[in-house]
Amino acid sequence: MKEEKTKSPRRIKRRSGTTDLGEDVPYRKPALRSEAFAKALTDAKACISNPESLQALFNDAARKAAAVSREPFKEDWAYLQTMLRLVRAHHRGEYDQVSKDALMWIIAALNYLVDPFDLIPDKTPFLGFVDDATVVEFVAARTRQTLDDFMTWETAESFPRDSG
Repeated sequence: MKEEKTKSPRRIKRRSGTTDLGEDVPYRKPALRSEAFAKALTDAKACISNPESLQALFNDAARKAAAVSREPFKEDWAYLQTMLRLVRAHHRGEYDQVSKDALMWIIAALNYLVDPFDLIPDKTPFLGFVDDATVVEFVAARTRQTLDDFMTWETAESFPRDSG
C-alpha cells in the first residue's frame, strides 16, 4: 500500500478588518475623506443646475489652474485642463454628452481646487496643492471615459470631416 503525503495546512496571516493596499485605495487618502471634499461634492450638486454658479466656478478654477504649479498634478494636469474645457463647453450648451454623475464629480474636483481652505491650505509651501492633485487624480480616474470621450468630441469639432 502506497503512503500518501499530506501537506500541513498553511496559515495565512491577516490583519483583522484591513487589507494591505495602503494608500492605493482612493477613499483612504485623507483629502477624499475630508470635510472639504464632502463640501465640494455638496456644492457641486447645487452648482450643476445653476448656470451663474457654474460660470463663476469655471472662472475661478481657470484662474487658479493658470496660477498653480503643474508639478503636484503630474500626468493628471492634462485631465484637469480637460475638466475645465468640458465644464465650459457644457455651460455654453456646446456639449451635453456628459452624465449628471460625471459632471458632478468633475465640478466637485474644481470646487476643491478653488477652495483655499481645504485639507492642506493652498498657502502651505510645497504641500498646498498636493491634496488638490489627489482629488483631481481620483476624479480623473473615476471619469476617465467621460473625459476621453470629450477630448474625442473636441478633436472631431476641430477637424470636421469632409462630407463631399
